[in-house]
Amino acid sequence: MRQAGKADSPLPEHVEIVEVGPRDGLQSEPVFVPTARKVELINNLVAAGIRHFEATSFVSPRAVPQMRDAREVMDGVDRSTGAKFTALVPNMKGAERAMEAGVDALVLFMSASQSHNLKNVNCPRETSLERFGEICAFAQSASVPVQGAIATSFGCPFEGNVPVEDVVRIAKAYRDMGIRIISLGDTTGMATPPLVQERCRALREAVPEVELTLHFHNTRGVGLVCAYTGLMEGVTRFEASIGGLGGCPFVPRATGNIPTEDLVYMLHECGVETGIDLDKLVTTAEQAESLIGRTLPGQVMKAGPRLKTHPMDMVATANG
Repeated sequence: MRQAGKADSPLPEHVEIVEVGPRDGLQSEPVFVPTARKVELINNLVAAGIRHFEATSFVSPRAVPQMRDAREVMDGVDRSTGAKFTALVPNMKGAERAMEAGVDALVLFMSASQSHNLKNVNCPRETSLERFGEICAFAQSASVPVQGAIATSFGCPFEGNVPVEDVVRIAKAYRDMGIRIISLGDTTGMATPPLVQERCRALREAVPEVELTLHFHNTRGVGLVCAYTGLMEGVTRFEASIGGLGGCPFVPRATGNIPTEDLVYMLHECGVETGIDLDKLVTTAEQAESLIGRTLPGQVMKAGPRLKTHPMDMVATANG
């Protein structure tokens, strides 16, 4: 329920969280995570109340070995709650494989900057858009929705600033292909509140019929601040990764996404509903940390919610 005193809040009443940890979070892990453990992680997140997932990607196993079990992951996920599972696809072959696996939507991705697109998918932006037109027509003929992601929407590690006009141009191209959900990816953790405000307003004006999703990394420690800025701009769909897993493999010094449990904690404290059980989410973040075998950057999984109390005998009494 919305917290007392929040009736006049400028924030939305409800936000959708898209969990990207199983794809964006795991893709860079050097040691292959067994399929059964990936499925277990996803299904635990379903049990915590998450209903939107980027579950895997149908890419070349040579390019991203961690995603070589995409079909098997899709076969194992819990669909009993009506949760939706999307998958990233880079080309027609990937789209065909994803549709055969029964994904609820395809996600197309390209970069706003030319240099990152060349590194990330090994082709110019213009080639990406040409391929996407064919994929969209193919998917629409089979009644499979298509979503679009724009990487480096807030900055490029090779070019620096990315003009907002480049982001708008790609968003319009997506719109013209029939895409109605577009994610702005902060691939490099270069987003700042002014950039978030600028890009949200530019896309609202240029493609008002599109639902905007925001995807932030916490590379420079302002991921949640950027998410809050998006909330103030009326965005109601955010991507996050359990425990803060992740980091683009084609970005120098990349760090993880904003942790799902940290984002949900902030939203709940602001009186914004998510339908997610934070306690179960924290437990799943701890399981993800055990799965990966190293400390993850999530904060709420370490400290607990704000009002979590502790026995006084856990702390020594000051002497003197």
